[in-house]
Amino acid sequence: MQENILTLRDIVVEFDGERILDKINLSIRDNEFVTLLGPSGCGKTTTLRIIAGFVEPNAGEVLFEGQKINGVPPHMRQVNTVFQRYALFPHLDVFENVAFGLRIKKTPKDELNRRVMEMLELVDLKGFEKRSVQSLSGGQQQRVAIARAVVGKPRMLLLDEPLAALDLKLRKEMQLELKNIQQSLGITFVFVTHDQEEALSMSDTVVVMQDGVIQQIGTPEDIYNEPANAFVADFIGDSNILDGIMKRDFLVSFEGQECACLDRDFAPNERVDVVIRPEDVDIVPTQLGIFTGTVESSLFKGVHYEIVVDVSGYKWYIHTTDNVEIGAQVGLKFGPEDLHIMHKMFDGTTNVLQGEVVGEDEIEFLGVRFTRENLGLPVGAPVRLTFSPYDIIVAPEEDRDATVYVESVIYKGRFSELIVWKDETQLILRTQRDEQVATDIGVDFNFDHIKIEPLGEKADA
Repeated sequence: MQENILTLRDIVVEFDGERILDKINLSIRDNEFVTLLGPSGCGKTTTLRIIAGFVEPNAGEVLFEGQKINGVPPHMRQVNTVFQRYALFPHLDVFENVAFGLRIKKTPKDELNRRVMEMLELVDLKGFEKRSVQSLSGGQQQRVAIARAVVGKPRMLLLDEPLAALDLKLRKEMQLELKNIQQSLGITFVFVTHDQEEALSMSDTVVVMQDGVIQQIGTPEDIYNEPANAFVADFIGDSNILDGIMKRDFLVSFEGQECACLDRDFAPNERVDVVIRPEDVDIVPTQLGIFTGTVESSLFKGVHYEIVVDVSGYKWYIHTTDNVEIGAQVGLKFGPEDLHIMHKMFDGTTNVLQGEVVGEDEIEFLGVRFTRENLGLPVGAPVRLTFSPYDIIVAPEEDRDATVYVESVIYKGRFSELIVWKDETQLILRTQRDEQVATDIGVDFNFDHIKIEPLGEKADA
């Protein structure tokens, strides 16, 4: 088994009072191709700069081969970096760009010539020694930058989105070349990108990041097939992500249906995200479907059609080799193995409002009543009710706890955050459904998750 070459332990980075990295823990093995993947601003480049020594963490340890290297300057680390802008020397030819570091170290001439030519052959630039780097294509310049970075035999090469400036065809070619170069050199590559395809096609290990926190570490297959949460599922390829309630082990309820699944060890009636990949949904006749809906669009993507089906306001994405006519009524079918059940990601936003005990173990708020066993509060007692935006669920007109007015809809990537009003009380809810401003919608409340606190002199103090 490969040994760890680098370890980040409880790394914290703050800029101007904003936390950029929040207790990052990561181990990287020798001769491994690791990709840091995430959206802009997630902290992946900062993590790379911590490893390189360009940024010092506010807290935590950086260990290289078991030795703490906090405070060690970049030029004294066994690490080199290839930047997005290759930073080649325009006044030097290809050979001298690659040889620059060796000349600084006063490497003997024969050894210098041998190593430079070996690197140029490795990156398929043999015969380009005397070319001006300004005359090279973007892909060729990138190869020069890689050769210059590895000719000094670092233990680790860091690559900060080096393919970003290349066109699509060249990017795909360089993905294969980078992996081949890494395997030929036998050193560790740490690659930063926001491109999911790059990460999945090149990496031994993918590290998915969001808001300065590592969301999941795993092989490309694990990241795609077994995402840790809805963010990872949505970021790594297309996904259908629906609000659900885990009724018990191996049974989940969503969109008005109870479905068998393969998941267990959730709390009873825990709110969850139900994730279904587009390729795992079959389009069938309506009488055979778990859900039925209307085909809204069909796009040919080369190897499959991307079909969008509207099911009571939620847009399902399906990948299929068979085209379906727009406007057709279809059924959607899937099996227990196609459902991935995940804990809700909760950011602390809550709804707080007042209710009243109106009967034994019965509470009323906003005209809605629910029971809570062993409440132990007298009739007429005021109570504070606290619950998350995920505990308000958009419901069909014929089956709703309440009707609310939609004041605003803010799209936040994988869900929309709605500000709604009921009886002059503002509420926040989150949904994957398309809802319109200035309309009335029906909602249900997940009563099991409402926190109840007595309101009195002691509670208000």
